[in-house]
Formats: sequence, structure tokens, C-alpha cells
Amino acid sequence: MNLIRPLAAALLVGLASQASASSLVGTSDAIFDGLRGSSNAISDATSSLRDDKVIRAARDDAASFVASAGAIRGAQLEAALQTLRQRDPASLASDMQLAEAVLVR
Repeated sequence: MNLIRPLAAALLVGLASQASASSLVGTSDAIFDGLRGSSNAISDATSSLRDDKVIRAARDDAASFVASAGAIRGAQLEAALQTLRQRDPASLASDMQLAEAVLVR
């Protein structure tokens, strides 16, 4: 009987310390996941603003492209087309359709 009590106490201490360590790991994971999510949201917002600036800057080039039936391709339009294609890689829109979309924005 005397041996059972110390073993039971050691087992309880072991289980309690393991639960405490697991709790600490879970808490720190939750905190870091939250920070990572916030960082990603800020990064997405910043890149979205930068992308919108690229697209707005391409309006004149897009107008020239559309007016010339695709003969005039400015550097700003090329940057905007690349940005739009990166946003939606599955899109099958032609350069003319994307240039018209730049004009509408």
C-alpha cells in the first residue's frame, strides 16, 4: 500500500506537467497563427493597393491599345496585364478584354 501512493502521486505529477506543456504549446500556436493571419492580411491589403496603382497608371496605355486595335502596347499596360493575370491565372480573357477592363475601372 505504501508503494502505491508515491507511484500514484508521481503519475499525477507527470500527467499534470504534460498537460501544462501541451496547453502552453497550444496557446503559443494560437497566438502565432493569429499574428501570421494579421501579417498576411496587411500584406494582401498593401499589395492590393500597389496593384490598383499599377492598373490606374495603365489607363492611357490601355486607351491607346484599344484605339489602335492592339497595335500600340505601352509598358504600363503590360504591367497591368501581368498584374491582372497574376490575380486570376485561370482567366481566359484576351489582352483586349483586359485592356477594356482597365479603362472601365
